[in-house]
Amino acid sequence: MLARQQDRESNARTYPRHLPMAIDEAHGSFVRDMDGNVFIDCLAGAGVLSLGHNHPELIGIAAEQLGRFTHGLDFPTPAKEAFIEAQLSMLPAALQDRMKIHFCGPTGANAVDAAIKLCKTATGRSDVVSFQGGFHGSSAMGMALTGLVQQKAPVANGMPGVHFFPYTYCSRCPLGLARDTCSSNCVAYLENTLRDDLSGMTRPAAVILEMVQGEGGVIPATLEFVQRLRAITRELAIPLIVDEVQTGCGRTGTWFAFEQYGIEPDVIVASKALSGIGTPVAVIIYDRALDKWAPGAHTGTFRGNQLAFAAGAEAVRIVRRDGILEQVQQRGRQIESLLKPLEALPWVREVRGRGMMWGIEFQDPDTGKPGGDLAQQVQDEVLRKGLILETGGRGGCVVRLLPPLNTTEDVVEQFCRILVETVGALRGKQAA
Repeated sequence: MLARQQDRESNARTYPRHLPMAIDEAHGSFVRDMDGNVFIDCLAGAGVLSLGHNHPELIGIAAEQLGRFTHGLDFPTPAKEAFIEAQLSMLPAALQDRMKIHFCGPTGANAVDAAIKLCKTATGRSDVVSFQGGFHGSSAMGMALTGLVQQKAPVANGMPGVHFFPYTYCSRCPLGLARDTCSSNCVAYLENTLRDDLSGMTRPAAVILEMVQGEGGVIPATLEFVQRLRAITRELAIPLIVDEVQTGCGRTGTWFAFEQYGIEPDVIVASKALSGIGTPVAVIIYDRALDKWAPGAHTGTFRGNQLAFAAGAEAVRIVRRDGILEQVQQRGRQIESLLKPLEALPWVREVRGRGMMWGIEFQDPDTGKPGGDLAQQVQDEVLRKGLILETGGRGGCVVRLLPPLNTTEDVVEQFCRILVETVGALRGKQAA
């Protein structure tokens, strides 16, 4: 099957290149390949499967909806109404009556496009501030906002007017400062630029960021960085967009990661885990004061996915009933404790994360440069031991964990043990 895929599918395919497997079936936190091998899945559809593979209650509600109505464009339906009620109810109380929701095409990138179009329309401005290391999708606009040069370099004439500023990647300070001397200098640089009438940059239509950079290497923003960013954007009436495509729906221990920073964004971008079972849906949730666009300003044929709506409303009910957010916080503390011994290894630069979103950054122990070859070794070794995970970050130097939110304590212990044993054994691999 892999050979036929190589022959028939485009060179843009990614996951099977580093995870050479064909999947037969999956349940909960486990995947079975076509050879009968069973793996713990710490990829979970790149964070899509928040309640694991084939959650029976979500499958049941989606199957029921399948026999009723599946594709609704933007007409109101009972399933859509329940989904909207569920999503708005998960917002902080101060936001629930102030926000509106818009349904986009089925991807997070399309929702990013919608968020930028909304803010440009509402403000009448053109420029956008994004951050180094950020990832906002593979659409033309999403790539323009993304830090990954390799992806967008071959595609000329991207969206103009995007200004990249340093993000709080304190392990490798983007300003070249020592970690113990930096006091959020990156946000000070942005503040000074936005206030300076000789900076060369007009007031932007929006600022967009991830609370935890995912593809960039699982890098949580610092509290001071986010709060000062929110303060300057409020002061200058610049809409703040938080991209919660990967961090949303409980991934970091709160429904949205921004809640942990004590801020209120103007626009929230969400997708990935909204349905809980991988049925696509994407939305922006935004301050109704920004709702200045005309009918049809952002459309998409598949914005009325009734199966996703039905499953998504049920997923919210299950998250509340089963105390999933509290479980995510507990499992996050467990992962932090179990992986802490890795920080003593000279080829591990940092272990970092929130909730059920973690990264281990590797470095050359002699030079400190990103250790992408080490991360690749770990991905290969743990796959042979029955663990699926992904890499990311600069030079692919970060091993990333995105297990289902309801992964049990014993399964967390299993995959952390595999990781600790494998990473600890790298010394022998390097010596050999």
